[in-house]
Amino acid sequence: MIDKNSPIPIYYQLEEEIKRMIQDQLKPGDLLPSEREYAEKYDISRMTVRQAITNLVKEGLIYRQKGRGTFVAERKFEQDLSGLSSFSEDMKNRGLIPSNKLLSFHVISGHTWISSILKTEPTDEIYEVKRIRMANDEPLALETIYTPKHLVGEISDKDLFMSFYDYIEKELNLEIAYGNQTIEASLAHEEETQYLNIKKGDPVLVMHRTSFLKNDQETPIEYVKSIYRSDKYKFKMQMKRD
Repeated sequence: MIDKNSPIPIYYQLEEEIKRMIQDQLKPGDLLPSEREYAEKYDISRMTVRQAITNLVKEGLIYRQKGRGTFVAERKFEQDLSGLSSFSEDMKNRGLIPSNKLLSFHVISGHTWISSILKTEPTDEIYEVKRIRMANDEPLALETIYTPKHLVGEISDKDLFMSFYDYIEKELNLEIAYGNQTIEASLAHEEETQYLNIKKGDPVLVMHRTSFLKNDQETPIEYVKSIYRSDKYKFKMQMKRD
């Protein structure tokens, strides 16, 4: 499994071997062999083993518990950024059950920065919806949606337990054309710890997205801020070189 004559560093070979074991044999929560056991099995130094283990911890594939050992981490949910899809669609495509927990639902006005994003007048009424997004009843993200009331009409609480994209497209018969999205790293604040089962200061991924209707004006239909648990979620995209 480890070729000491290969130009590939031994620590990297060990990383790849552990990754294969995680993929093919192990499941989240399984205990990995100790550094000493790896060193003896492959006749390599414990320093080399420690480097491989440290790199895999940084990748989030495994985690250490003091006095107990090193364990396989839960697999992260992965969202493809090459297309515009909803949280519910992503979870269903993975065979998981998406659900929402509604935290608050208000009609607001007078918020200049939201009005500028949604291209509405400051006096126009805007729905503000805050909810927890879950997969198989596990909280993954804290989401806040802003959408113009004059576009979506009267919304009730029960409408917010479904995918908002489904509501826009199937209930309102509107077509979403595209979205502009940014993602940045941040640290969890008090609010996130309350709803996402994480600690204050834990790393999170913050996504901002504005979605536009397919019409001549390219009208913004929603602005959404989502705060994802970085220990449970990751994003991927395919990039082509021109």
